[in-house]
Amino acid sequence: MPDSTPLPPNTFDAEPIPEAARAAIDALLLSGDLFRYTAPSDSPVALLEREFAAMLGSRYALAVSSCSAALFLSLKALDLPRGAKVLIPAFTFAAVPSAIVHADCVPVLCEVGDNYRIDLEDFEARLAGVQAVIISHMRGHTSDMDAIMALAEAHGVPVIEDAAHSLGTRWRGRNIGTLGRVGCFSFQSYKLVNAGEGGIMISDDAELVARAVIMSGAYEHNWAKHMAGDDPALAAAFARWQNRLPLYNLRLGNLGAAIIRAQLPEAPRRVRDGRANHDYVAALLNASPWLRVPPPLDPEERAPDSIQFNLVGLDEDAARAFVDAAAGRGVKVQVFGLSQDNARAFWNWRFLPEIPDLPKTRAMLMTACDARLPARLTRAELDAIASAILGAVADVTGPAARYGT
Repeated sequence: MPDSTPLPPNTFDAEPIPEAARAAIDALLLSGDLFRYTAPSDSPVALLEREFAAMLGSRYALAVSSCSAALFLSLKALDLPRGAKVLIPAFTFAAVPSAIVHADCVPVLCEVGDNYRIDLEDFEARLAGVQAVIISHMRGHTSDMDAIMALAEAHGVPVIEDAAHSLGTRWRGRNIGTLGRVGCFSFQSYKLVNAGEGGIMISDDAELVARAVIMSGAYEHNWAKHMAGDDPALAAAFARWQNRLPLYNLRLGNLGAAIIRAQLPEAPRRVRDGRANHDYVAALLNASPWLRVPPPLDPEERAPDSIQFNLVGLDEDAARAFVDAAAGRGVKVQVFGLSQDNARAFWNWRFLPEIPDLPKTRAMLMTACDARLPARLTRAELDAIASAILGAVADVTGPAARYGT
């Protein structure tokens, strides 16, 4: 008898851009005023920076071309020496070690456990000789930030938060991105706020922000347009670094800012719905003995836009068969370590001088599955996705299953 379950939705479709963006975009197109520094003050990018900083509870924000650019500028703004070692989790996107390489620093990778979070014992063991840390809240999973911040502080090492996937996530009530010296966020299409491309960094450190602003491309005295009122510390820092730093021209344009600003009021709703959708599907998947969705840590309030789960008791052939079966049922699932040339598998970062042996992270990546789960989905669509995943597991674990032949 044919299966009457409806096919799952296309989870790669984005939400429509709010209508509020149209008037701002039309005005920009009529004026041709697309460059952030054309207006004497209050350009859309400058307004975005103020609004985003206020939303997160941070003193400063700098909007740039991508989260990768924000990470790069954060490292350069820390004034690290050439060849400085920067510790990162081995479960992250290739853009993170790439930003470190671009900043003339050396990535040092630490282990990640099967709950997708940093192995604290390995993290502590690798801190010696490290001059900065980037914590990737990969796919929105927050590691133990209490322990990480305490260890980093004890070693005198600044922490940068790669919060590309974590806008709206909280740790003990504080917004992720505000725990370290600087936090970096993404506006790429699959993130909570979608501008196609774009990023932003936040910090309370006037010296760091002044350096980042100048290096982002605030030539001559355009840094003055980043001043929102009287701020002697920031003004002094700008004056100190005038003409003393290279310009990398990583600015965000006004069109992107207009698209982002219109979506900021939507963020709380997307966080709420995304968490509810994730937890609903997680409960359905956890009912299978072959699947496990790691729970959040107690202090963590997540804002997920996707779901990750581990395959339990399936070998590599079965895992590949599961991915194929899920695709056949209309859901794209990738196993990080089995998806060809996956940019989140550390052994594919062949631009590094040396690929370390990280057996815990490798084992996790060989069983960890990833599927899109945007906040816009309805309960019926969530049921269809969960049914397809559970059906795919049954296809490869049932008594009549055939794979690896």
